[in-house]
Amino acid sequence: MDLYEHQARELFADYGIPVPEAEVVELAREARFAAERLGGRVVVKAQVKTGGRGKAGGVKLAIDPAAAELTARQILGMDIKGHTVRKVMLAQPVDIAAEFYVSYVLDRAAGTFVAIASAEGGMEIEEVAATRPEAVARIPIDREEGVTEAKAAEIAAAAKLPPDTVPVLQALWQVLVREDALLVEVNPLVRTANGLIVALDGKVTLDDNARFRQVRWGDTAEDPHTDPLEATAAAKGLNYVKLDGEVGIIGNGAGLVMSTLDVVAGCGARPANFLDIGGGASAQVMADGLSVILSDPDVKSVFVNVFGGITACDAVAEGIVQALESVRLTKPLVVRLDGNSAARGRAILTDRAHPLVDQVTTMDGAARQAAVLASAG
Repeated sequence: MDLYEHQARELFADYGIPVPEAEVVELAREARFAAERLGGRVVVKAQVKTGGRGKAGGVKLAIDPAAAELTARQILGMDIKGHTVRKVMLAQPVDIAAEFYVSYVLDRAAGTFVAIASAEGGMEIEEVAATRPEAVARIPIDREEGVTEAKAAEIAAAAKLPPDTVPVLQALWQVLVREDALLVEVNPLVRTANGLIVALDGKVTLDDNARFRQVRWGDTAEDPHTDPLEATAAAKGLNYVKLDGEVGIIGNGAGLVMSTLDVVAGCGARPANFLDIGGGASAQVMADGLSVILSDPDVKSVFVNVFGGITACDAVAEGIVQALESVRLTKPLVVRLDGNSAARGRAILTDRAHPLVDQVTTMDGAARQAAVLASAG
């Protein structure tokens, strides 16, 4: 469960992390009064649970309250990657001297949390890591020890961050642990012209499994403005999470789906989603899953990865064939079947001979094929 930026900002402030003064409004006329209270000159930022707001025109500087109202009117109602902007945050502008990147994220493969930090903030960290990997430090965190002052100093030194970021690194770890978060990110963390360290933008992903003990999440958990694809999938009873990639993923079992995400990423592509169909792969489940994934404009190929157990592969194949009768397949579909009745399942798909369906017998091979097809699309 992702928080909006303004919610992450409020959380940071609760833990003593410096943030700019800000207000959130839903109506353009409210932006004028908010800007007046904040000093007149403000940054108007769309509040949506996705990246790329700046490139989409969802982050703008307003020089006075009248401009703040006009800018809010332009941004409210915008569509940013399928997310409708229903709120904007107005924040006091900051004179930036330097920008940094810091985050703590769960590394599922390593079974631990990792600090990721760089002295080159304000950019997509994936871009920095791809072009200048030496500029991004990855430091494993012992969950029991946590981020002590010494550990925070180690992270800062490895990422070439200034020593006065150490208290913020410690506070961010407390946010992660006490709020049951899976990701805490600040990009950028800045040094202002007068020497202060301030978190300008934040992202926090909370662990749904801990909702029972996090009472403060109540309103957030019922947020009606979640990702539209996730809302559609939830209405169909699907265990679906939208990701920022181009290869759609369908698998049976959370462990297999997580492994599939990793293998696709290892082939140089980005998963577009997490979708676990569990133990049942009926025609309706497959049709619902395919319809959700194919409605994502970012998806260029789909990878169905199934290991037959209680639900045999021939039943899965029958489900796929029947689903293709009700869902118009517009993207290439790569299918890997293994386990119980895999040979029979593959034969069923071969007999169907759909021009956009490819079968690959190995998980690695299927992932590579899906990645190639996505890059070609």
